[in-house]
Amino acid sequence: MTSDHGSSRMSTVDSSPLLVKALEKSLEVKDKVEKCANELSTVNETIKKEMAAGITLHQAEKALAQSESVEDRVHECAGELNEVNNVLAQEIDDRNKLNRELIETLQELSTTQNVLSDSQNVLAIAHEVVEEAKQRTLRDFATGIPNRELFNDRLDQAIALARRCDWILAVMFIDLDGFKQINDTHGHAIGDRVLQVVAQRLYEQVRSEDTVCRYGGDEFLYLLVNPRSIANIQRVAHNVFDRISQALFIDDLTLTVAPSIGVAVYPGDASTGQELVANADAAMYRAKEKKAGCIFFASIP
Repeated sequence: MTSDHGSSRMSTVDSSPLLVKALEKSLEVKDKVEKCANELSTVNETIKKEMAAGITLHQAEKALAQSESVEDRVHECAGELNEVNNVLAQEIDDRNKLNRELIETLQELSTTQNVLSDSQNVLAIAHEVVEEAKQRTLRDFATGIPNRELFNDRLDQAIALARRCDWILAVMFIDLDGFKQINDTHGHAIGDRVLQVVAQRLYEQVRSEDTVCRYGGDEFLYLLVNPRSIANIQRVAHNVFDRISQALFIDDLTLTVAPSIGVAVYPGDASTGQELVANADAAMYRAKEKKAGCIFFASIP
């Protein structure tokens, strides 16, 4: 056998030094065995020919000795080949052990990844729950629109932005005339339904940059960010008055409430959010006293 055949076989195995050495030894022993087999075959053919020709005892002993020498080398090769097989067997065992350990490691990693994935899912759910709870604390329970806390936060942000950009802001303070009578006559459940309808009507009017909230009881606040002019504020206030004044149909009841609206404008009427709300409240009470519908704080004598 040629060394090219051995090289092609070696190229298909791992480059482990021990394994490469064993394979090289195996190929070396194989070559020895093949040479011994060829030599033994030649000796046997020679003996047969000489015996046919009538060889002497001395020649027969010499041929037999040569044959035994070749057989001894074959046995020697067999021993070497057995050692090679032992090395290969040990290498195979070691590789099987490594493969098992690798499989076990991959299984453990897979389990760990599942645990991490489950943990991440739990964290994501927990985050959603916390965020939902946070949103609930910033929303009015009865109507679902922002509550006073969220409104005040947005008002402070709007004032800071208006100060930098030289904008005006407006806060409308809205109170529902006739709401107490509805509550007393039809009960709080119907009263809550009225508040929900009013909140929805306000929400239909609001722009994305503006905010409406339930301030408390039957009072609502409406923040207009950068309305640009007093005329625009008057237009929005007029639309809000007309929309809320429309009849409310709740079950088999037809109800009406009339809003009283007070308006305060930043920066002319106040420099802080708290002052702005307080002045809009004062204007609302003047509108209620005069049954005027809507009054601006600046017009109060």
